[in-house]
Amino acid sequence: RDIARFTSMDKKAKLVNRNLYPILDEKTSFTEFFDPQYFYQQLWAFEQILKRKPMVHIDVGSTYAFSGYVSKITKAVFIELRPIKTSLHNLEIKRGDILQLPIPNNSVESLSSLCVAGHVGLGRYGDAIDPQGTKKACKELSRVLSKGGFLYFSTTIGKERICFNAHRVYAPETILKYFKGLKL
Repeated sequence: RDIARFTSMDKKAKLVNRNLYPILDEKTSFTEFFDPQYFYQQLWAFEQILKRKPMVHIDVGSTYAFSGYVSKITKAVFIELRPIKTSLHNLEIKRGDILQLPIPNNSVESLSSLCVAGHVGLGRYGDAIDPQGTKKACKELSRVLSKGGFLYFSTTIGKERICFNAHRVYAPETILKYFKGLKL
């Protein structure tokens, strides 16, 4: 109905098969694909980084959009197993694995990894299968964080389980154990 109505209103429109791109499930009262978990955690981390104004912020695998926004307030480095190809002022993109970060020990003042560690070791993103993936990722984030540095971290919390190959869910106590050397 929409295409018939559109072409009746615009006689010059040439809507032939190769120009059609039907998207039929987005006529809703609200955006159904809104994920509050990602939305709010990124706002929280961004606000913290904005308050602290670090010289450089390093993000490990969160989202390219988050790192892009951070690059508007400070120099940002985005480390990702599957990096994007883009050129943005104040944003450096590096290929890297959260289990072997290309960063010296105790050298990062401002670091984030939002909703990443719970995926590590499940193979979803081309990473190696490793039942201890999350624990190792947390250890690696701790290794690079400087004394007095800030880590902005999130993962799925709830009844512990593995939703293979999507993600893991952890009890808060488990995550606190994985970061036992850090102050919450």
